[in-house]
Amino acid sequence: MASALTDKLSRLVKEMRGQARITEANVQDMLREVRMALLEADVALPVVRDFIARVKEKALGQEVMGSLSPGQALVGIVNRELSHTMGEGISDINLAAQPPAVILMAGLQGAGKTTTTAKLAKHLIEKRKKKVLTVSGDVYRPAAIEQLKMVTQQAGAEWFPSTPEQKPVDIARAAIDYARKHFFDVLLVDTAGRLAIDEVLMREIKELHAALAPVETLFVVDAMQGQDAINTARAFKEALPLTGIILTKLDGDSRGGAALSVRQITGAPIKFAGTSEKLDGLEVFDAERHAGRILGMGDIVALVEQVTAGVDVEAAQRLAAKVKSGAAFDLNDFLGQLQQMKQMGGLSSLLDKLPAQMAAKAGQVDMNKAEKDIKRKEGIIQSMTPLERRKPDLIKATRKRRIAAGAGVHVQEVNRLLGEFEQMQGMMKKMKGAGMMKMMKRMGGMKGMPKMPF
Repeated sequence: MASALTDKLSRLVKEMRGQARITEANVQDMLREVRMALLEADVALPVVRDFIARVKEKALGQEVMGSLSPGQALVGIVNRELSHTMGEGISDINLAAQPPAVILMAGLQGAGKTTTTAKLAKHLIEKRKKKVLTVSGDVYRPAAIEQLKMVTQQAGAEWFPSTPEQKPVDIARAAIDYARKHFFDVLLVDTAGRLAIDEVLMREIKELHAALAPVETLFVVDAMQGQDAINTARAFKEALPLTGIILTKLDGDSRGGAALSVRQITGAPIKFAGTSEKLDGLEVFDAERHAGRILGMGDIVALVEQVTAGVDVEAAQRLAAKVKSGAAFDLNDFLGQLQQMKQMGGLSSLLDKLPAQMAAKAGQVDMNKAEKDIKRKEGIIQSMTPLERRKPDLIKATRKRRIAAGAGVHVQEVNRLLGEFEQMQGMMKKMKGAGMMKMMKRMGGMKGMPKMPF
């Protein structure tokens, strides 16, 4: 995320180390580098000018306090101004309305509105404990209605049927009537997008807004669009009273300009960010933490949240009880450990939240290769019979050849997996009894995790 800005600021901190105060001379070089990095990141020129002016005003002549170097003090100022530009802290979604609270999803075609609608449904169900209904008003794009139906089911929400022959306003009115009668808390309305902004699109979405009177009108924008995102944001702001922004594809954006520009252009707060293609890849947007990521400070809070959410506490309890009882750690247990790693969002997603220096060291390992290796191991174990998983000692040469053929790998890969399994099995034997219990109790004391019942 915004790697050019991160790299340049890190270099400036090193260059300015040892200087006693921030002066016109040393701040000028820093601001030139920041200006170039922001422009390269596709930040709108008016936003860049305003940002640079604020940093310069607050930086000049500032005394360097305590153990901070001028470079560190400047990074602190830039961090605060980045956060201010993207909107202070967290802006929560507004559900304060007579149920159902209607949320209108707006944006261009290809921005990811339909998938984001399902992601938001999943978020509201799991984090806010809401009963959610979705409906598609996109009667133009082929298969748009079916796509929303599919991702809504995956998210665990309910879908309201519509057809291409209906008018979007009629669909929306029928959906809100159904939501009222069946006591839904939230109705998410996915709207039609276009390949370019046009009068028909804007007229239609204005009519939808007037008919629904939504409590939230969220502008879904592709973070990788750069300057195009700014033009789109301006057009939608003129057409609709936007209450919030959802940035999609933030994980694929090496420039990051949209996050800095869209907020200032629309005046609407960024409420969510899409961080992966998975349905749980939607984060509540925190401007301060996002600024930290841009500056290479990482986001340790998000890292802890992601790991904690991915840990299956009940499965961990069952494994602890099994090891304590003296039962052997088998290949089913080993498979469970591999699947836990997948549930945490993948190695590359965790790496993205580490501070820059730690991430650089970890990045020397090929993360894509490591993730593929986990999937390959999973495939090998799933090619085994239930008996072989429970009793790995049965797996001799003939069985190994069959397992390798079933998983599409060489026999050496099966041998390597069994070797790793035996190492973990040996470790589990050492943890038998009190050692395992102490570890699980410590896990129970982690923020966001329940205490263990032992």
